[in-house]
Amino acid sequence: MAANPPGFQVTREQREFLERLQRDTFAFFWDAPPGGNGLTPDRSSNPDLASVAAVGFALTSYPIGVDKGWVTRAQAAERTLVTLRSLWLGRQGPEPQGVMGYKGFFYHFLDARTGLRAAESELSTIDTALLMAGVLASRAFFDGGDRSERDIRELADQLYLRVDWAWATSPKHPPLLSMGWTPEHGYLPFDWQGYNEGMILYLLAIGSPSHAIDPRAWDAWTGTYRWDTSDGFPRVAFDPLFGHQYSHTWVDFRGIQDRYMRSKGIDYFVNSTRATYANRAYCIANPAKWIGYDELVWGLTASDGPLKIVAGTAAAEVESRFHAYWARGAGPDQRDDGTIAVTAAGGSVPFAPELAIPTLLQFHTRFGDRLYGKYGFKDAFNLSFVEAASDKPGWFDDQYIAIDQGPILLMIENFLTGRIWSLTRGDAYLRAGLIRSGFAGGWLAGAGQQDPPPILTTTVTVR
Repeated sequence: MAANPPGFQVTREQREFLERLQRDTFAFFWDAPPGGNGLTPDRSSNPDLASVAAVGFALTSYPIGVDKGWVTRAQAAERTLVTLRSLWLGRQGPEPQGVMGYKGFFYHFLDARTGLRAAESELSTIDTALLMAGVLASRAFFDGGDRSERDIRELADQLYLRVDWAWATSPKHPPLLSMGWTPEHGYLPFDWQGYNEGMILYLLAIGSPSHAIDPRAWDAWTGTYRWDTSDGFPRVAFDPLFGHQYSHTWVDFRGIQDRYMRSKGIDYFVNSTRATYANRAYCIANPAKWIGYDELVWGLTASDGPLKIVAGTAAAEVESRFHAYWARGAGPDQRDDGTIAVTAAGGSVPFAPELAIPTLLQFHTRFGDRLYGKYGFKDAFNLSFVEAASDKPGWFDDQYIAIDQGPILLMIENFLTGRIWSLTRGDAYLRAGLIRSGFAGGWLAGAGQQDPPPILTTTVTVR
């Protein structure tokens, strides 16, 4: 079931453009792994640095490639199996070096060739959750009876069941979850509080049959939400749009409600729609008077920015206006330096196609190859920034970032066909997490209170 709102119809031109964009974006994930181990680079400029969240988006992209005929099912199964084997066999332990993760979690960044922890990156709870969302999507898609697809399902189960979510409970604020841990300093001093991309983390942690956290963590988390009515779009507030997109990539929140959303009379899908409208309205109002913002040029979220390429300019002077990678957003904090990220509109296509699709077309038509390349849209642009060495006004990124490419590809597919949502709606672990968190209605109706299958009692034989 696609997400087209009543009265909205995609034109032939729009559909052809969206499918071309999907194919080009898919190529980033298919071409990216350099080490023969399926680990996806964090960004195009550094193929030797992988991020585990990128792997989650990549695993979820492969079924789309199969459905559309860009790769064969056998090719996708082989790539998926290689990836899952690498994750399963990667050494786990508390040591600061020579490991891929600990307690079933994975380090945020890994050496893309060796699979080992990169630098002093943290053992990341959210990045592991995004990875596991992709692992479970693979488990649902590869449902065949041949050896490789059976191995995919078994490895996916073992990877998810190995994650000790309860171990990641915040020492200071239980039952909330910690953002992460390092061997050098222990638990990070930050917990998952306030509405953001952490929904998928809590749901997978609550739904686990092996290492579940206290289901009361969901209400504890929603108790830290901020309800915002200041701009005419009443919603649970989180200024950058990625927080309204990531969990929705895998979870169909249409028509299902937890206790918090029942009290507000909407669901999280409607909440993300309102956030998209608010983001665009903020850009149209353009309180800081940045160049280029209008009805078709909008979109604030976490992305690259122009500061990283500045040379010969006093840092204090530039930092007062512009930033490098930064979580930009529309809201009271006005984290806005004139940088537009394409993934803001691309990841919002299901929520507001009538806004997002014309904007994506405008980006392509107006900016051409300054913004669009081999792997689809580059990450971001800023029309207010002028490079000293360029005769063209404005800054255009030359990077593709995996966690921004993923929502573009996958959310367009959810809009067109609902494919990823249809896979994950049948996942027993995710369904258990939703039910235990108090969600009901919609497609959950009739799902009952059944628990997930029991923990596997046999060890996977990795071939």
